[in-house]
Amino acid sequence: MRFAVIEGSREWTEPAPPDVRQPRIIEVEDVEAEARRRLRALKLDEWRVREFVTGCPMPDAVRHLSLQIEFATQAIGRLSPIPQNYTDDVYWPRVW
Repeated sequence: MRFAVIEGSREWTEPAPPDVRQPRIIEVEDVEAEARRRLRALKLDEWRVREFVTGCPMPDAVRHLSLQIEFATQAIGRLSPIPQNYTDDVYWPRVW
């Protein structure tokens, strides 16, 4: 606090409060969007199309990683509250 004289009168004034913004509430849709981004980076759709066209199954590593990402999506979505840093790699399976 500080003491100030304003126009001949005395009053206590407080410095302006810092700009404190409430953190945005993370929703399940945000987590699902992050999962879709990770699956796109894995090129899962291309592997599925390749499997459909050629009949050759996608590599087990790709299939296993996509299942892990889906599991992580469900697990993170159940947290209450969902952490602000949900996009960090600590919450998601490691890509090779």
